[in-house]
Amino acid sequence: MNELIRLIDGWRTRRVMVVGDYMLDRYLYGNAERLSPDAPVPVLAVQSEESRAGGSANVALCLHALRCDVTCVGIIGDDEAGRLLRRSLEHAGCKSDGLMKVDDRPTTVKQSLIGLAQHRHPQKMFRIDHEKRDPIDDATADRVFAYIEKHLPDHDVLCIEDYNKGLLTPGSSAPGNMPLTQRVIQLAKKLGKPVLIDPAPITDYSKYRGATCITPNRTEAELATGLRSSEQVDQQVHDIARKLAADHAIDVIVLTLDRHGALLLERGGQPVHVPTVARNVYDVTGAGDMVLAALAGAVANGASWKPAVELANIAAGLEVEKFGIVPIPLDEVLVSALQMQHNGGKLRTLDELTVELAAHRATGKAIAFTNGCFDILHPGHVRLLRGARAQADMLVLAVNSDASIAAIKGPERPILPEEDRIELLEALECIDYLILFGDGSGGEADTPKPLLRALKPDVLVKGGQYAHNEVVGWDIVESYGGKVVTIPHVEGRSTTNIVERIRGGK
Repeated sequence: MNELIRLIDGWRTRRVMVVGDYMLDRYLYGNAERLSPDAPVPVLAVQSEESRAGGSANVALCLHALRCDVTCVGIIGDDEAGRLLRRSLEHAGCKSDGLMKVDDRPTTVKQSLIGLAQHRHPQKMFRIDHEKRDPIDDATADRVFAYIEKHLPDHDVLCIEDYNKGLLTPGSSAPGNMPLTQRVIQLAKKLGKPVLIDPAPITDYSKYRGATCITPNRTEAELATGLRSSEQVDQQVHDIARKLAADHAIDVIVLTLDRHGALLLERGGQPVHVPTVARNVYDVTGAGDMVLAALAGAVANGASWKPAVELANIAAGLEVEKFGIVPIPLDEVLVSALQMQHNGGKLRTLDELTVELAAHRATGKAIAFTNGCFDILHPGHVRLLRGARAQADMLVLAVNSDASIAAIKGPERPILPEEDRIELLEALECIDYLILFGDGSGGEADTPKPLLRALKPDVLVKGGQYAHNEVVGWDIVESYGGKVVTIPHVEGRSTTNIVERIRGGK
């Protein structure tokens, strides 16, 4: 995991070409709360419509979210859907002049009907496809190849995203002509460019022969090899990966295994299981696209294959937690990787917290901060923390160290040592991060001021027993445009009162 974090930390913008089947995804959203009176089918009362770039275009958008410069190569129709698709890609920052208009076929459009039943989360009800899947003619293949041949030398990696829509066909109608997919792979190899392929669900992978890497899922790999496997990562899965590599002269197999992560097989090596973390799966749409994009971005940045697959696992895991196709920004991947390094714990050093908060801010999140001893947790603490969390997207709680509390409140405090206090506070959902502070000197280090200067939270929160100018660090926070908020104090609820009652036997 440390190698992965170093990879992300040293990430640089690289150029990636994406060749494949570009589509437009259309969504009709509405309520589905009744059945039709003339047939046993749900009725969708449409409330809104949305169009998004899909198919290979989603790979392009995922790469852009991972800070790559992307060139899109494929075919579209001379129609409004094609023009909208091109505009969507250009608006996102992708280069789209490699999308060739073809007069005799429409732009592939997938139209999904999304129903909201009983005011719950949206659910896909039905999909309508507008497409022509016949193989492209030789003249079109030559146009596409000529563009790739001209522009590929300026790129670091080539991605091929195959949905079996007619562009990446296994053969050619012209005798002696090499299939487009093989022409592209051999050109890339001649130029020394890695070729990463997300294959179509087909039985014959011969058109992918000689690729650097392919990324089938378990079902696709079983279809291509004729082998079957159990739900586990066992010898059967190893055999599938080895057969794909041997039969098609492929250097690296990344076999994606859903909740089991992925299996990595490099030429001449042994299969390596790369696990993933458990996720709340909401929608698996787009996960394969995200895997291809993450691998390509990592390889373009000089990564070895294991951290590249770890990156892809995290990105795809974040993708399936969201509805629809949502490209995952690199900063979000970094945050997830850092959190995995801590096994779900919330305690951080200042250096660790600085990096993670910067990544959160890059995704638009606002940070709240509060501090205190939290010696014996009570309802006043909980109300303060919940109120603080409500002020922003995330809450950082700075907790006085044992030495700091002893310096402030006397040698009989704290009642609970810092390890116990941290364990209790980690259990509160409203807290995102914890950090200990204070050296017991009684000086500024025993105040939150050094942390405020370093972390620059958007909101500083304290209990309402303090006047505005009594909140330690208020001037620091307001100096850079942050704000100070006080939460009403809960009368009679304090650690000191609890301790006194215990000592008095009341």
